[in-house]
Amino acid sequence: MKTAALYILCIICLYQSSWASDYQYDFNSNCLSAYQQLMALQNDEAEITLKSETHKNQQNLIPHYLADYAVCLSLLFNGDEGNFAQLKAKAEERLSLLEKGDKTSPWYRFCLANMHLHWALVHLRFGDQFKAAIKFRKSFLLLKENQELFPDFPENQVLLGLENAIAGTIPDSYKWLAAVMGIKGNVHNGVAQLSGYLNAYPQGNGKMQEEAMIYYTYLKFYLQNNQEAAWQYINGAHFDEDNNLMRSFIKANLALNYRKAEQALAILTKASTIVQYQQYPILQYELAEAMLAKQNEQCIAQYQQFIIHYKGQHFVKDAWLKMAWIAHLQGNTTTANHYLVQLIGSGKAATDADKQAQRFAEKPNWPLKKLLAVRILIDAGYYSKALAIIQNIDKESMQSKANILEYNFRYGRIFEELGYSDKALQFYTATVNVGRNEKWYFAARAALHKGFIYERKERIADAIAAYRECLSMRNHDAQASIDQLAKAAINRLSK
Repeated sequence: MKTAALYILCIICLYQSSWASDYQYDFNSNCLSAYQQLMALQNDEAEITLKSETHKNQQNLIPHYLADYAVCLSLLFNGDEGNFAQLKAKAEERLSLLEKGDKTSPWYRFCLANMHLHWALVHLRFGDQFKAAIKFRKSFLLLKENQELFPDFPENQVLLGLENAIAGTIPDSYKWLAAVMGIKGNVHNGVAQLSGYLNAYPQGNGKMQEEAMIYYTYLKFYLQNNQEAAWQYINGAHFDEDNNLMRSFIKANLALNYRKAEQALAILTKASTIVQYQQYPILQYELAEAMLAKQNEQCIAQYQQFIIHYKGQHFVKDAWLKMAWIAHLQGNTTTANHYLVQLIGSGKAATDADKQAQRFAEKPNWPLKKLLAVRILIDAGYYSKALAIIQNIDKESMQSKANILEYNFRYGRIFEELGYSDKALQFYTATVNVGRNEKWYFAARAALHKGFIYERKERIADAIAAYRECLSMRNHDAQASIDQLAKAAINRLSK
């Protein structure tokens, strides 16, 4: 009996082994179409395409890998915590299924690595930095192994490029992670890897084309501080945003951060006609931001629509603060204070913008109306108009250190953007000297921008000193984002 049982067990194991080996990774034209649809946020169309592929080839694991894109993108954009646990459990099931695939395929480790990376971003989105770090580590180790086994597999370069660049800016609290993984990231090398992949597919038909373009653009814009090159890239013919919500979001988001409110408003207005637009309330927030930058009072209605429809927690406090700004500029103190009360009870203070909004609401210290108008004009890219207003601000009207710091910082920003770098440096230095020990972000941002100016002048030693001075300032608003930009700057200058 024991011999018979052992024989049957062996037969079962052999059968299971044979059955598992039948799973394959076939990233065919059908899967490529589904990928492109998913990355355009056309989930309904992608679902139909993936069902068709699964029906034709039930052993193809790529549709299961791609199905996870829809889940992660929805969580990243909409931040809905309601069914997060259930979706995470399904992701683990997909990972287990993918692990049954052909280990001799370069797609085996790559798919697992990319799923871990996507969920690292999701965990980061929901504030779980430890789990995000663990997922990132798993992704990196799988990619490293895949590169050793399949050095000519081009898709490796997309994820390695991103993770290499990110590793060059890991915060001090996560230096242990870099040590454990043996990471010595470099921003330039990471961007070069992504650029190499994109250049290898001039027709835009790479299997990771969409992610490669997005990662390349953001790394170029933020970590390399080459904003003009990034802006030119996404305005090329290869980055057509027609009927593509993802590209519309990327282009509008960078337009806002590059202080091009007119372009952002045009992009988002066109995007609002796309069928899937209403499924992503974050686009309403972006549209409100574009309207605010132009001091369009209709931004209040857009912020309110965002708050009503958005199921996440991020940027909600910031939206209430922006509405309070408009009320303040209109002289409607009662309404402005009402918005601040709503702010305190809404959303989470997770992002830098939301943290700043929460601190302000808890202890309101309204800036001068003219200073607030100057800030909005700078964000929109109207530097000459901002200069005309700030020149008419009476210095004697400064009622607080916060106003003095903001006055000097905004003056510096205007002069920097208008090309008067020496004057900008004078105002930035004054900001640093007065505010280096304050909780407001003005001094840290001023030191960061001093570094930018010195870097453009190729005064590398002065630039690095300015970036290090920026990093020396602690416990201020926007700590995480400013620190990352300063770390990335030092990384790219330390060749």
